[in-house]
Amino acid sequence: MNREEARKKATELVEKMTVEELASQLKFDAPAIERLGIPEYNWWNEGLHGVARAGVATVFPQAIAFGATFDDELLKEVGDVISTEARAKYNFQSEEEDRDIYKGLTIWSPNVNLFRDPRWGRGHETYGEDPYLISRLGVNFIEGLQGDGEYLKTAACAKHFAVHSGPEALRHHFDAKATLKDMWETYLPQFEACVKEANVESVMGAYNRTNGEVCCAHTYLMEEVLRGKWAFEGHYVSDCWAVRDFHENHKVTSRPEESVKLALEKGCDVNCGCTYQKIMNAYGEGMIDIEVLKRSAIRLFTTRYLLGLFDKTEYDNISFDKIECKEHLALASKASLESMVLLKNNGLLPLNKDKIKSIGVIGPNANSRVALIGNYHGTSSRYVTVLEGIQDYVGDDVRVYYSEGSHLYLDKVEPLAKDDDRLSEAKAVCKNSDVVVLVLGLDETLEGEEGDTGNAYSSGDKNSLLLPPTQLRLLETVAATGTPFAVLLMAGSAMDLSVADAKADAILQTWYPGARGGRDVAKILFGEVSPSGKLPVTFYRNEDLDIMPAFEDYSMKGRTYRYLEKAPLYPFGYGLTYGKANIESATIKSGNTFAAASENGIELEVRVKNASDIAMSEVIEVYAHVNGTKDEVLNTKLCAFKRISLNAGEEKTYTIKVDKNAMTTVDDEGVRSVTGSSADIYVGFAQPDARSEELTGTKVIKISIN
Repeated sequence: MNREEARKKATELVEKMTVEELASQLKFDAPAIERLGIPEYNWWNEGLHGVARAGVATVFPQAIAFGATFDDELLKEVGDVISTEARAKYNFQSEEEDRDIYKGLTIWSPNVNLFRDPRWGRGHETYGEDPYLISRLGVNFIEGLQGDGEYLKTAACAKHFAVHSGPEALRHHFDAKATLKDMWETYLPQFEACVKEANVESVMGAYNRTNGEVCCAHTYLMEEVLRGKWAFEGHYVSDCWAVRDFHENHKVTSRPEESVKLALEKGCDVNCGCTYQKIMNAYGEGMIDIEVLKRSAIRLFTTRYLLGLFDKTEYDNISFDKIECKEHLALASKASLESMVLLKNNGLLPLNKDKIKSIGVIGPNANSRVALIGNYHGTSSRYVTVLEGIQDYVGDDVRVYYSEGSHLYLDKVEPLAKDDDRLSEAKAVCKNSDVVVLVLGLDETLEGEEGDTGNAYSSGDKNSLLLPPTQLRLLETVAATGTPFAVLLMAGSAMDLSVADAKADAILQTWYPGARGGRDVAKILFGEVSPSGKLPVTFYRNEDLDIMPAFEDYSMKGRTYRYLEKAPLYPFGYGLTYGKANIESATIKSGNTFAAASENGIELEVRVKNASDIAMSEVIEVYAHVNGTKDEVLNTKLCAFKRISLNAGEEKTYTIKVDKNAMTTVDDEGVRSVTGSSADIYVGFAQPDARSEELTGTKVIKISIN
């Protein structure tokens, strides 16, 4: 069904509704209208990395891990799997007239906010710090969710619009001030791609204000940009209880009825929260025109018709056995394996189980299920922790010793014990092991959304980039034993790993690898699969926070790899492998002048050889810097990437396209255009910066376009 047909049907249906019925349909928990044959519908469902909060589903790695895959094709497959399971659930639930929260087909994902500050607790819900990377992954994820059938498979939602990335503790009354340059260079491009390329069906507003206006009733963002410049035709949803913030926290209105009027008139169609319960009050006072209510209702029912909720669809026969099926679990494993980033390796990894008799597994996240799944997750029928994954992998061939080592963040594991009550056991494990795997990090109780936490960390945000002190003491203790050891970091954000970098033999960033991610960790550790993930965020040192703008400052100066003024610990785009691939050549096939590149983009031919004796995957990364203009970003910007796989000794040639947009810059008025005179293109397996070169021992290929 096309939008025009769906809108026509929606309009005809809405015209039959009373004012009370209209008002009822603009709440997230819309009741049935039996006389019109409209069933109850709850708009709130989540699918960030698997269908969430509605029982069993395939639990993929957390979204930040998707960012680390640099695999846009994978994201389309993941979106397709999530929509398949959402449909399977909807089919059996609706048969039982179970239309509860988290059981609809409007999926409030992906989160395409930019991870601008490493302290932000919700950053692990995003794809990282680069607008181009986020846009490519977001577009493909949305296309997977929405499908290409006669009807929408599910309706995706790009959130949180816009200029939103913490602090969590302030979000209900905070005003994020951003220049037009920063908005159009950093905060808006990924949303634009989701709307104009992926035709995302809905957009969710943020809690905060942006430049003085609340994001769920924003003249510039919602009317001028979203509906105007981008011609968005879908529906707009508030973040949950954000409209209530208008009068309670932002104080831009004085009472709920005024908040209702403001939100609806600016185009917020459905309210996640309770404030739209006051629509009839506002209407009764003459504050809202019925046509405003109809406009939102028509948009919402257009989506319901596009989903086929009043028709038979090609998705009605998706069966219950598709949920967490073998194929879906295999894709989750693929995503997990592609996401892990090898940050350091002095030769300890991969481990050879034929050459070791004992292995120690230590750390508060070693046997943690919580650290597998991130937040906004579903329920798995089985979980495999890192400890279990290693135990299963080596079987009876290798003795596996285990110690929790420390609490995740408290000074002791047992409340009545003295501090560091597991250190002596950790030492014993080290002394009896040939090698140690030390599993540190965070989980959703230490980094997450405001209101989700109950510990010393403020509202889900991080106070610093350091591991909790109890974990640092454990790290120092393990290092002091002299036993060779690898650090595995299970966390969804950049941590200061300076101590581990100095003392560990290897470091593997595993993120939150999914419900059965322990199996995949073991495959990487023992070399069955070579690591191939790349950092989607910059890893700073904790002291870098002192020279970074305040958390509340939304200027991009000194933030993310594009504006960084000091070499980081580990750069964006960095990641090692067990093998060794070389870029033999990189040439321009078309677009070899700046004028031609600005008009039609660039087509590159990149020849790569696997110089090692193992099969491996890598990511070709292409960066650009436009010269002859004051408007270009400080450093370089990612403009293309391609995940590749090569057998031992294999050589292949790849074609990579760089969009003409890479030749543009954004001026102080937020206008994107071609203002430069030439450009440098960099092709490699990392950024073209000195720190990446130091860590990888290789240089990227530079091509100048005049």
